[in-house]
Amino acid sequence: MPLDQLLIDVLACPVDKGPLLWFADENLLYNPRLRKGYAVRDDIPVLLVEESTDVPDAEHERLMTKAAAGGVPQTGSAGRHADGDTGAPGTDT
Repeated sequence: MPLDQLLIDVLACPVDKGPLLWFADENLLYNPRLRKGYAVRDDIPVLLVEESTDVPDAEHERLMTKAAAGGVPQTGSAGRHADGDTGAPGTDT
């Protein structure tokens, strides 16, 4: 079962409070700003900093290319202003 849309709308990175990219086919929530990956296990996001993974350059590039191709939703839309700003420092989009 995929993540519920309401959950996608409210999720944010536990470190910088900014949006995450949701790679449903990889069960991965990804913060490209910090290059941190968060697993989704049994449809439950594991947003514990100590369980996050550091994403190396090549993997970051692969994920960003995949996101740019489309179909990768961004989390946290419930917390973003109309201009895309989350209000969190350094997260303007």
